[in-house]
Amino acid sequence: MKNFILFTSLTFMWFSLTSQTYIEQIQQHRDSINLTFGDPEQSILTDEDLLGFEGVHFYPIDEEFRVSAKFRKKIIGRKFKMKTSTSRTPTYKPYGTLTFTLKGEKYKLTLYQNLEPRLMSTGQVYLFLPFTDLTSGEESYGGGRYLDFTLDQLDKPIIDFNLCYNPYCAYNHKYSCPIPPIENHLEIEIRAGVRKWHN
Repeated sequence: MKNFILFTSLTFMWFSLTSQTYIEQIQQHRDSINLTFGDPEQSILTDEDLLGFEGVHFYPIDEEFRVSAKFRKKIIGRKFKMKTSTSRTPTYKPYGTLTFTLKGEKYKLTLYQNLEPRLMSTGQVYLFLPFTDLTSGEESYGGGRYLDFTLDQLDKPIIDFNLCYNPYCAYNHKYSCPIPPIENHLEIEIRAGVRKWHN
């Protein structure tokens, strides 16, 4: 019995340490965002918002919103013009899908590849995951939120909604930002990551 108690105690400690390390990593990431946003030389905020800046608004860190996914590449991904918050329409193509389970329900999101010449010329594949959910326009930005992926992350993909971020136009209307296609709307509240900036 003592050995069992010792084992379960050590197991609890291991999970606690792992959890704490993860929380610390996410918090460090958030701190770096706040440093950038608060720096007049780097900030995308308006002069008015920068003057009273106290930090970007985030949901509490919640590991339930860090989920494993299955990646499936698109055999044929036809390029298209993605709508944005302005008249700009950058060219993307569907690269593949990520299927995952969250709170007992299955969901699917599409990854997109930006086909702008300046990105294609580097030889790197940039993958973009824009989405909306049931918090969009309420607790989070109505124009959706974003995640990014690299090719090597697709071997064993993890979708970490604690890392999702707002497009620049959520903070400053001078920016042009892609609007998530309707196929990337999630019928669930993603109460993780960044919240909306203005009420």
